[in-house]
Amino acid sequence: MSDSSPLPPARLHPEAELARAALSTPLLSRAARLARWAGPETRVDAGGGLAEEQLPAAADLLGLTGDDAAAYASEAWRVAVDAGLVEIVDEEAGTVRAGEELALLTGGSPRDVLTVWLAALETVLADAGVPDLDDLVDALDEGGEVDFSSLGWDPEAEAEFLDGVLGNLYLLTVSEDGAGEGAVPLPALAASMIVPDDMGEPTNDVLEQVSDAMMRLDDQFRLLEPVGLVAYRPVDEALMADADEEPAAPVDDTDVARYGMVRLTPLGVYGLRARLLEAGFEAPAVGDLVDKGADVLLDGTARFGPSAARDETEQWLVRREPLAAARELLAAARGADPGAPLRRLRCQQALTLVGAEAEPALREVLGDPELGGLARVWLSERGAAGVPAPSQDMVFWLTIDTLAAQLQAEGNSEELQALVEGLAAQHSGFFAAAWRVEHPATAEVLDAMGRLHPDKKVAKEARKAAFKARSQQAG
Repeated sequence: MSDSSPLPPARLHPEAELARAALSTPLLSRAARLARWAGPETRVDAGGGLAEEQLPAAADLLGLTGDDAAAYASEAWRVAVDAGLVEIVDEEAGTVRAGEELALLTGGSPRDVLTVWLAALETVLADAGVPDLDDLVDALDEGGEVDFSSLGWDPEAEAEFLDGVLGNLYLLTVSEDGAGEGAVPLPALAASMIVPDDMGEPTNDVLEQVSDAMMRLDDQFRLLEPVGLVAYRPVDEALMADADEEPAAPVDDTDVARYGMVRLTPLGVYGLRARLLEAGFEAPAVGDLVDKGADVLLDGTARFGPSAARDETEQWLVRREPLAAARELLAAARGADPGAPLRRLRCQQALTLVGAEAEPALREVLGDPELGGLARVWLSERGAAGVPAPSQDMVFWLTIDTLAAQLQAEGNSEELQALVEGLAAQHSGFFAAAWRVEHPATAEVLDAMGRLHPDKKVAKEARKAAFKARSQQAG
């Protein structure tokens, strides 16, 4: 995932709702309970961990039982320390007191609560990249240092792998046609990190790597669920049984859910977006532009999918008086720069959301060579009276402008190809007239029509027209 281009916009839940979700996550709520429980008699070891003799009491406080109770209590304590809920007073004596952040969980703003949760998330993510504790013990050398090479484990590479997986999961979640709030199969997520994009049938070696990655991710997502980042259905234990063992019950090998299913929670989307922003990615969210000018709105939504662009524009419009908003949008849509056609398309789409109160603004630009065409479309669609017919030059200019916008928004899409075929079929003399259109994108659009039209004769006609357009612009 490159940080040079913006990610699709995320749809974030309200911060108050996210803060409530953060407070109810098992891990942060346990950490907060331990922070309130800690007192003058509480002792920590040299690393800040809860003293071993106090772990049973901590586990009992949290209602934890079983073989892993002490480990879960220790994890919650570590989160409390790292998130500032507990502060170490004297490292040598091992004494602690409540940290300043603890009060924020009850008396702070939703943003304060989420800041504490993000700190807890970082601790869990760091833990998720660490090998099994038993393996670490086995890898200790005589000096007490861990021999990472004997584990076949690179801490930096492991962190990058997990970040990459979470980045892909974020992208699958927020993309216009992505998973949304649905779950993603673990094999698909693992394959997104292992299988090259240009590989047809994966080799056995690649499939084995995907299987190994799935097992690593299964362990990691089990750790990440209690902090509220993901909702996770683990890999079916029967799949990990020895081949010669009979399953306890009949299993369906075609059920992809048995191989693990994971989805980002709304809190997880918030958390990963915060981490992406911190890492330098451009990770917009729907609603970011509501207090910006129309120029920023049109340029910003130019990179959004249709649904996200509509949601962003609706939020922008609801804060403004319709006539003033229409005038501002139309003024921002002008221009001869490469991004102008898509701005005008977004402007046209935005104006469909504005009521009849905007009519004066559209009539004011009927004579504008850049805006007169879309103004006529808007007025005609609403049955307005006295709308002058467009000139042929205006019709062709608007056609080129619309195709340029679609090309910028979607590239060589099937929808654009259908539009190109329709234009060529309806207007037998289209190319003879189109090359003369004084629009900065005329040659580019005609080139695209030559690429996209399936009829070789028509495609050749389009390329000839593109050549003429360039010659005209050069002259």
